[in-house]
Parts: sequence; C-alpha cells; structure tokens
Amino acid sequence: MVLRIANCSGFYGDRLSAAREMVEGGPIDVLTGDWLAELTMLILAGNRSKGRPGYAPTFVKQMEQVLGTCLERGIKVVSNAGGLDPEGCAAAVENLGLGAKVAYVTGDDVTGHDLDLVNLDTGEKLAEPVLTANAYLGALPIAAALSAGADVVVTGRVTDAALVTGPGIWHYGWRPGDLDALAGSVVAGHVIECGCQATGGNYAFLHEVPDLAHCGFPLVELHEDGSSVITKHPGTGGTVSVGTVTAQLLYEIGAPRYLGPDVVARFDTVQLAQEGPDRVRVSGVKGEPPPGTLKVAVNYLAGYRNTMTLVLTGLDLEDKARVAQEAIWARVPRESFESVDVSFDPPLLRITVMDRDPRRVGRAFSSAVVETGLASYPGFYGLTPPGDATPYGVYWPTLVPAAEVRPRVFVGGEEVELPPGDGPPPAVDTPADTPLTADTPADPPLTADTPADTPLTADSPAGRPTAAGARTEAGPSRWDGGGRPTVAAPLGRVAGARSGDKGGNANLGVWVRTPEEYRWLAETLTVERLGALLPALRDHPIERYELPNLNALNFVVHGLLGRGVAASTRLDPQAKALGEELRAQVVEIPDSFLRAHR
Repeated sequence: MVLRIANCSGFYGDRLSAAREMVEGGPIDVLTGDWLAELTMLILAGNRSKGRPGYAPTFVKQMEQVLGTCLERGIKVVSNAGGLDPEGCAAAVENLGLGAKVAYVTGDDVTGHDLDLVNLDTGEKLAEPVLTANAYLGALPIAAALSAGADVVVTGRVTDAALVTGPGIWHYGWRPGDLDALAGSVVAGHVIECGCQATGGNYAFLHEVPDLAHCGFPLVELHEDGSSVITKHPGTGGTVSVGTVTAQLLYEIGAPRYLGPDVVARFDTVQLAQEGPDRVRVSGVKGEPPPGTLKVAVNYLAGYRNTMTLVLTGLDLEDKARVAQEAIWARVPRESFESVDVSFDPPLLRITVMDRDPRRVGRAFSSAVVETGLASYPGFYGLTPPGDATPYGVYWPTLVPAAEVRPRVFVGGEEVELPPGDGPPPAVDTPADTPLTADTPADPPLTADTPADTPLTADSPAGRPTAAGARTEAGPSRWDGGGRPTVAAPLGRVAGARSGDKGGNANLGVWVRTPEEYRWLAETLTVERLGALLPALRDHPIERYELPNLNALNFVVHGLLGRGVAASTRLDPQAKALGEELRAQVVEIPDSFLRAHR
C-alpha cells in the first residue's frame, strides 16, 4: 500500500496551524516537518545560552493540537525539531501526557570530536572555538525508531530528506543496496521539505497559483519502488504542477549528483509528469552508493556587528553616497573597525561594521551616523535608529568520516540498537582532495569536449556528466534558431527561477517549459551572459550545470554570501531574490516562445 507522508513545516517559524491542517485535511500515514535551516542551529545555540530550550518549542505546541488524533488514527510523526536537544524535545512531547511512545535520535553532535575543520567551500582551516558542530545523519536511525514501535520520532541534525526516506525504509523494508528506491525517496523528501514552496509558494509564475493566501502544505504518496506522487489535500489553496515541483527540485542544490548519507540521488534522472490536477508523478530516479563522509555544520561566534541604512533620493545619487560616507567617517574613523562593508543599491545606502569589540560597533558607530543628520546630503533620512551591536556567527561546513559518527536511538527512554548490517553500502571512491557531502556539488561541471578529470573554469560552457561519469553533450540537441524573429523582453516572460543559500554560496536554478525552449536557454544563458545580466556576480566563481530532464540550468555562485547568512552583509543574505532579479533582465527571446506564454 502507498505510504502517504505529509509535511507541516519548512522552517522554524512556519505556519503553526499546518500540522492540524494536514492531520484533519485528509488521510495521511506520517506527519513530518523540517525545522533546521543552516541558520537555525546558531539561533538555538543562542537560545540555549539564555536558558531557553535548544529545540523548537513550536513543534511541541503543534503536538498539543494533533498528537491525540495522530494516536487514534495511527499516524506516525517524524521531525528534526529536536535541534540541539532531541532528548529535551522528546521529554516535552511525553509531558503532554497523551501516552505516546516517543523516540529521539542523538549522535549528530560531534563538538567533542577531533574534526579536521577544513572549510568545504574555501579550503581554509578553522582556528576559532567551535560553538556547535552537528553531522548530517541519515534515515536509518529514524527507520529503527519506527520499527521499535515509536509513535513520534524526534531528531537533531539529519538530512532534510531523511524525514521521508526513514519512513520509507521502515514501511517498505528497503536495504542499503536498494539505491534507486532510496534515491527516489530522497528526491520526494527534497520536494516537500520546504512546505508550501512545492505547492505554489514563492513560485515565479505567481498568476498560475490560485488562493495563495490559503496555500496547502504538500504531501507525497511514496511507492515501494521509490517513485512518488506530489500532491496536497483537496480544497486547499495553491497548486501542484510540474512547474512548482521543478522549482523546488532546483532549490539549494549544486551538481546533479545530490549526495547524502544513505544514497547519492541523480537529479539528472528525475522524470516529472502531470498525472492530474494537483498531482505530479516523480519517477526514474537513479541512485549511487553514498560517500564515506558526512557533512558537518559547524558554527562559531565571530564577533559583533551593526548596520545603519540611509535612503538617498532625487538627483546626484553617487555624490550623495560619497558625502554621506565622508560625514560618517569624519566622526568615527573607518579604520577603527576590523571590517567595513558599504553597499549602495539605490535608494539604499547600507553601512555595516564588524569587530570583536562590541563597544566599537555599538552606539559609538550608530550614534555617529545619526549625528550627521543635519550636516549631510540633501534629503537625508534613515531607516535604522541608533542601536547596540549584536553578536554574529559564522557557518562553517566541513566533513567527518562516517565511520566516526555513531547514531543512537532511544525509544521510551530505552536505547535501541541499530540492526547489524544496516550500514551504508561501500562508499563511492573519490579522490582525497574532492570532498563529498549531502549538499556540496560532487561533480566538476564538464563540457562536451572536456576530459572528465579536467575541472571547468568559470568562463567555459557547462555540460552534464552522465551517471557513469563520462562526458556528454547535454540535451537532445543544440538550439538552432534558424533566423527566427526575436523580441527584447524580460527573461522571466518565458523562464522561471528559484534561488537560495548554501553556506557562503548561492544557487540559482532557471527552467523553461519545453525541450525546445530549453535548448534555447542552454545556448543563451552561459556563465558569461549571466555575469553580464547580473554584474554583481562577475567577481565570483560560477559553476553551471545542465538538467535537460527538467528543462533547467543550475548555477552555483561561490562566495556571494560571504561567510553565510548569519555573517552576510547583503540586504538579501540568503539570495532568495536573486532568481527574480535575473528574470527581470531583458534578453532577445524568440517571438514564438513569448506568444506561447501569453
């Protein structure tokens, strides 16, 4: 029988009523929720230091609303809301007094391990004291907890997709060698992990989404072979289409080989089909053995920061920005701070200062900016009042050998041993200098004419590696415009986009509707063209990956977000708007494509 797995949270702070909506809106077998973005562990560490819970209390609130019904209907609950304290979160659920058998998973906390601490993105070695360090565990501990009779499973740091793969292993009895089934479940988990982003939320073609204000959360009908159908409860707002699923598949990914502790899922093998209204079938996913390493999310406190934002309007904006800065630095010398970032995106002038000494970047700075209010540029006004410095942390991705991490499962307070032989299959052989993680590009992008062992430069067109690692020309054939008439129009009239953050990098996925449009897009949107359309990206290394099966391209912009969201000085620190910025840029588009989209 098909396993119906529902999502009720895409981040810490998502819609509180979603759990009740998913339990009461229709039949489900498992209720899941994702609370742990990269930033969340740092937030929870701050909460814990102030005597507050190191887990997500909103999950416990949701359990107050729905756990009784879940127990009556036999609905299992699986959540990573345990954060830094899965045991404490499980105890809070038990204290609801509903008689649930609650399990929790630990072992992801590797703070005391002898970690290498080499940054996966930059190659630097961390010399700062570690605040948190959590390995991305896989799905096997979740499956073991469910097999031991748990009604609720609370984890700390696991891969987002493990919340779906774990129940799949439990229900269907998949073994480590069932790579394609495991890979299919990973893709399904990736689609629903961010809640309403799979059902029309944040969708580029917003006019295609009905009743977005009451958008339903997604659920997946997971089949024994790993194929699935993405859908939502009837009568809810939003939509489930090939487009909405494609958008979410492209969110926060790197290379087509999507690595995880259970399996490597080949995103270049995913096939999507509209099976009916609000029903998209996902099939054909191929899997490979996982690497022998786990990604570790490390956070450390880097210092203190303060930002002041001024608004510049009217004429002579560049001169006004210069005058504003001169007035500020005359009162508080720029060189007195460890780091200064000035960004001018008219009409906003943002000045951020960072230092290990909170006094330097506190009111001494913000008050100095305010003091220029009657002696600065004409039309002076600001958006930020003077304030104290705030601490900031840095996200530092690194690796640990999988064999050095021991997941532990506790059900009803008793430890449950993981079944022998349930370890991962033999790891992928990779060079020592090519670290692989659940969320890090595994393949150097290849051109059709480049040997497989030759890395691609940022100035070369990218191709798509095959599952066997051989080079290939991406797509069924190259675009031949044949002199078709074109019209200058925003790229977004025919192409959708979704962008996001991965540590200090940004990903930018772009897709179109048909294979013909894809051939045009792949020929048109090169790395060089992307830099020309978005000049702010030019100074950053960019990788480009082709996904002709999704009619899509994926770009990874290295270093755009600095040290990650918590330390980024960008107005858009998670690059959420990068895709929409690209869609607004004007390019020459075949007129026939534009007419098809009207």
